Order: sequence, then C-alpha cells, then structure tokens
Amino acid sequence: MLLEATEGEETVVFKAAAASVQVLVEPVGRWFEAYIRRRNRNVSASFQELEDEEESSEESEDEELQLEEHPMLRTLDPKDWKNQDHYAVLGLPHLRYKATQKQIKAAHKAIVLKHHPDKRKAAGEQIVEGDNDYFTCITKAIEILSDPVKRRAFDSVDPTFDNSVPSKSEGKENFFEVFAPVFERNARWSSKKHGPSLGTMDSTFEEVDNFYSFWYNFDSWREFSYLDEEEKEKAECRDERRWIEKQNRASRAQRKKEEMNRIRTLVDTAYSCDPRIKKFKEEEKARKEAEKKAKAEAKRKEQEEKERAKQAELEVARIAKEKEEEEARQAALQAKKEKEIQKKAMKKERQRLRTTCKNWNYFADNEADSVKMMEEVEKLCDRLELTSLQSLNEILASASKEDSKAAVEKQVEEVNAQLQKEREAEVQARQAARSAEQASGGGGGGKGWNEEDLQLLIKAVNLFPAGTNSRWEVIANYMNLHSSSGMKRTAKDVINKAKNLQKLDPLQKDEINKKAYEKFKKEHTSVPPSIDNALPSERFEASGSDGNAAPWTTEEQKLLEQALKTYPVSTPERWEKIAAAVPGRSKKDCMKRYKELVEMVKAKKAAQEQVAAKNKK
Repeated sequence: MLLEATEGEETVVFKAAAASVQVLVEPVGRWFEAYIRRRNRNVSASFQELEDEEESSEESEDEELQLEEHPMLRTLDPKDWKNQDHYAVLGLPHLRYKATQKQIKAAHKAIVLKHHPDKRKAAGEQIVEGDNDYFTCITKAIEILSDPVKRRAFDSVDPTFDNSVPSKSEGKENFFEVFAPVFERNARWSSKKHGPSLGTMDSTFEEVDNFYSFWYNFDSWREFSYLDEEEKEKAECRDERRWIEKQNRASRAQRKKEEMNRIRTLVDTAYSCDPRIKKFKEEEKARKEAEKKAKAEAKRKEQEEKERAKQAELEVARIAKEKEEEEARQAALQAKKEKEIQKKAMKKERQRLRTTCKNWNYFADNEADSVKMMEEVEKLCDRLELTSLQSLNEILASASKEDSKAAVEKQVEEVNAQLQKEREAEVQARQAARSAEQASGGGGGGKGWNEEDLQLLIKAVNLFPAGTNSRWEVIANYMNLHSSSGMKRTAKDVINKAKNLQKLDPLQKDEINKKAYEKFKKEHTSVPPSIDNALPSERFEASGSDGNAAPWTTEEQKLLEQALKTYPVSTPERWEKIAAAVPGRSKKDCMKRYKELVEMVKAKKAAQEQVAAKNKK
C-alpha cells in the first residue's frame, strides 16, 4: 500500500501501473536452500521469514545473555557432581528451567573458554590431573542439561524448588495472596499447558469448579530417576543390573506417590480454606432452604385443611375409645386381682401340703420311699385344683399319720388313674387317625403304603431337605424311580403321608427305622458269591464280609468328607490314608461308603432334572 500523504502534501497519479507479469525464477545458493526447506515443511515464504526473525531475536538474546558465575565453582568436588546445581555451574541460576538450549550452549561455551584446563595451564595455574579437576563438573552440567531426558530428570528434583504447602491458618487469613503463587509454582509440573488460574473472589462457580477439577485430576510429568542410588551401568552382570532396576523402580514409585500426596494435600487445604467454596455452599444451602420452606408451607396449608376435616371425627372416636379402654382396663384389673388371689391361695395350699408331708417324713421309713413319695407330692401340687388341695390339707391337718398317708395315697392313685386315661385317649386318637388313613388308601392314590415305601419316603425326605426347589415333586419322582411296588405317587400323596408319619408315636418311627436297618444288613451280608470278573470296586462291594456293617455316624461322615478333600485322586495310596483318617473304618468301608454317596448324588440329580423338565413343559 502507498504511504499516506503528510500534512501539506498531496497525492498525484502520474501514470497507470503496468500489469503484473508471471516469471519463472530458479533459486540458487542460499535461496535454493531456503526454498527446499519451505517445500519440505509445506510452509510459505512469509512463515519462513517469521522463523528467521525469531532465530535472529534468539541470537540477539544470546548476545545479551548475562552469566552469573558460580562463586564456589573452583571448590566443587567432581565426585559429588550429582548433588551440584548444574544451572549455577553454567552461570544460569536466574533462568533455570526457562533457559533455552541455545542459552545453555552459549553459557557452556563462555565458561569453557574461561575455565578450560588448557587455558588455565597456559596462564600458569596448577591443574589437577584426570577427572579430579573441577572442570569435570562443567562437563557433567552440559551433559545433563543438553540431554532433554536427563534435564527433565534434574528439573524434577530442582534443589531451589519450594515443595512446601501452606497451612490452613495461613490460608484462611490471606487466601489468594498465599495460594496463588503456590499453584502457579506447582503448575510447571503439569503435563497440560495453560492450566486454569486460581481466580479472584468474583470468579464464577464454573471457573472455580474447573480449577479444582484440574488440580484434583492433576497429571504430573515430574519423575525422580535422578535420585536413583544405584547406577545399572556399574552392574557386573545381568542379574545385578535387574536387581538395581527393580530397586530404582521401587524408590521412584514411592517418591512419585509422596509427590501426588503433596499435591492432593495442597488442593485439599486450598479447597477447605477457599472463601468462594464457603460462599457457594451458603448460596446453595439458602436456595434449598427457600425451596424447602415453600414446599413445607404449601404442604402445611394442605395438611391444615385435612386436619380440620378429621378433627371432629377423631374427637368423637377418641372419646368412645377411651370409654371402651377404661371398661376393658377395669375388667382386666379385676381379673388380674382374682388371678393373683387364686395364685397366692394355690401357692399357699401347695406349700402347706409340702410342709405337712415333710413333717410326716413323707410317710416313709427309708430314703428311697421318701424320695418316691416326694415326687408323688409334687405331682399332686401340679395336678390338683385349689378346692382339692384345700380339702386334702384339711384332712391332713386333723387326721393321724396313718389316715393322712391313706388320704395322700388315695389322691395319688386318682391322679395317676387320670393321667393313664389321658394317655390312653391320646393313643386311641392316634390309632383312629391312622386307621382312617389306612381305610382311605393312606393318601397314596387309593393304594396302601408298604414298609419298603415308608422307608424309601423317610430316606427321600432326609435326602432332599427343606429349601430344595420343587421339593415334594422331586421326592415323589425319586420314589417312583426307586420303588419296587410299581405304584406312582404324586406330590400331594407324598405330603399327606409325610404329615401322617410326623403324627406317629416315636416308638413306631423307631420300629420303621429298625426294620430298614435289618433289611439293609440282610441284603449286604447274604449275597451269594459270584464270578470274580468285576472291577476292584465292584468286587469289594460284593464281598463285604470283613467290613464294618454298622451305619455311618455324622462324625464319621464329616471325617470321610474332609479326608476326600485332603487326599485328591492323584495322591499315592489314597484310600489307605483316607481310612487312617476315619477311626474304626477300614479301606473297604470307606470305598463302599464313597460309592454309595456317588449313587445317592446321581439319583438326586436325576430326580431334580426330571422335575425341571416337567416344569419347562
């Protein structure tokens, strides 16, 4: 564009400009090099010019670079190079991690020109031979800072960095002045650049929430490999190198964990001290309280209307209820008083009877008869009514010892006769119920239940306990599979018969179990010999002559199950060890019992599968 005319001048057009003409030009020399660079990077000439300007500005910065020479440089110990400040050695303590590579190289060049051993030797200075000269510290400094990986490791443990976290007391007084520089200082470790700032008291909720979300999910690139105590390059073998790497990884992980805990402590402390958080919470609380009050007010008005409508009805109901409760309370109180009076009278008469009999030594001459009579007297106290006790006590009070003994014995005979009648009536009722059951077919589809079916039912009930899915259908199916009578039982038949068995006299139950055991013993002891062409387990089951035929107890069953778990199939001489773990049982007994358990489990699964198949249909 043309320059604007200054004050007092005019712009005049002398002649029209000629049209532009496109001319092919082939660059040569440094212009060709710049052309190739632009083409490979796919940038324009103007962008290249900007880069050239940046390079020239960096060069000018390098020219203006001011070095601060380390005051103790000549006294540094080359063997302790790891603990030295490499930026200070090169004269860049004021720039540190902000120093560019060009500035580092320029500083190194300047300090080498001044402290190189050859320069100092030419100046007549005494030089220490080998790596013991302080110039080794300069070499280590440029070696660390010129390598991006090693420099990042050194920057992570920058000795001048302040790792302190402000306390809550400090933060509550001047929150923004205390925490703003701390977060700005720690932001250098973030993998994400340009993180959110702490803000001010006027920051919005979204800005504050974004800030704390960033720091609670802080991704730090800081690592602590520079502090490794062992160097794997010094290892003499591969195993030692691996051991060193393992130790270094563990120490780095521990320091990284401590660093993240420090950051989390910083964020937690700032969050707890932040006045904006308190303000937001108070605003949120006030908003919720206002909403709650509005809802409560609306609900209160509605409730008041309902209360007015119900109040009259409740008052009438309350008066009627109080009247009824008072009448019931008086009646209960009267009944309680009468009961207490009768209870006291009963207690008094019983004690009187016991005392009288005790004074007569229970009408016995020896200890055995005395104990027996004492039991009979206690039975009288339990069974006799109040009037009977009073009549008996009056007789004992006025009669002699013999008459008293006769009266007590007569009363004992009457009580025992009454108890006997009650027992007989109970037995007759059970027999009548059992006879009615048998007359109606025993609830088994119009056909009776033989002893084998009863034994099979008891076994199935124990085999399928309460909680089994479709329990009674499974039990009925199990009986239909294993019963030799050929009768088909339904779940309803099995339930009815099981209820009847529960009502049986305990002696009859014991009789059924005894017959089942005798049948089992007969079947397993009188089997005729067969040809010895079976497998070892089958051959053992057929013989069984020297085994223990007694039924297995619960304790023996638990020991067998534990032994089967302890000694798996791959254990040598497995069954000898299992038999040793079950006292009183031989190897054959254990093998036989194991086979029986397997058959029972198979039968149980088969019954359950059939019921499941029926339910699906």
